[in-house]
Amino acid sequence: MLDAATQFPSFLSAEIFSVGPFDIGGMKIGPLVLRWYALAYIAGLLLGWRYMVSLLRTERLWAGKTRPATEPQLDDFLFWATLGVILGGRLGYILFYKPDMIWMNPGELIAIWQGGMSFHGGLIGVALAIWWFSKKHKISLLSLGDLVACAAPIGLFFGRLANFVNGELYGRATDAPWAVMFPTTDMFGTPGFTEPRHPSQLYEAFLEGLVLFFLLRFATHNKLVLQKPGIATGIFLAGYGVFRFLVEFVREPDQHMPEALRGYITMGMLLCVPMIVLGVWFVLQAIKGSGKPSSAKST
Repeated sequence: MLDAATQFPSFLSAEIFSVGPFDIGGMKIGPLVLRWYALAYIAGLLLGWRYMVSLLRTERLWAGKTRPATEPQLDDFLFWATLGVILGGRLGYILFYKPDMIWMNPGELIAIWQGGMSFHGGLIGVALAIWWFSKKHKISLLSLGDLVACAAPIGLFFGRLANFVNGELYGRATDAPWAVMFPTTDMFGTPGFTEPRHPSQLYEAFLEGLVLFFLLRFATHNKLVLQKPGIATGIFLAGYGVFRFLVEFVREPDQHMPEALRGYITMGMLLCVPMIVLGVWFVLQAIKGSGKPSSAKST
């Protein structure tokens, strides 16, 4: 099976694929260096922001109800969302996955260019940004959260594709015909490849990105859930939690978990359980508080 496994990410690596001053691996444009993960963040944030604006402009989604924000306010919110994603993602990675970095390598705490971001930390950061922004501008916390939830899968999709290209956060070893051998180096810096593994990043891009996006799209455009604040947020939280929990079964386990738990449960699973519970609670409270949302044909 080793010979049949795909070595797809290798031809995208910085060492192999580069053209003049434009380096695909490190994204060099003259003196400016951008990396795949940075481009994923930029694409996710900008496209997510434009999608939020389009939702705000679609009259029938609101049925005359007051919209949670104006377009200029969404423009302003983009900055705070970006700050929440970056700071929250980095702090979450350190606290959830690499707490020893605080006392062993404190100089790397802000070295986000070396990788190391946590979705769950970014989620907390964005949630705090939503809370602060809604309080400052006196707008609906849940409704703004719903808009962000609808756009979040866009960023997740690009982020997981970047993980795949970077050859990071890959899955467990497998003999599946679609297995991938990811580029790696040993302790001496010698390049090589992993054994065939699940491309779990692509599983997550599909489930957490595409499937979750269209699930929310159906809810907003067919069930008009934006008129019932909290439902879209709940669908996102529960949907992501379930999808991520399932993918964790084929994703490479966390090495820092206690020996008794390693191989049975991962940090990702532990962090997803409260997301699922909270998501279901949001949906039930929204339905209980304002009745079932009406339906309409999709456009």
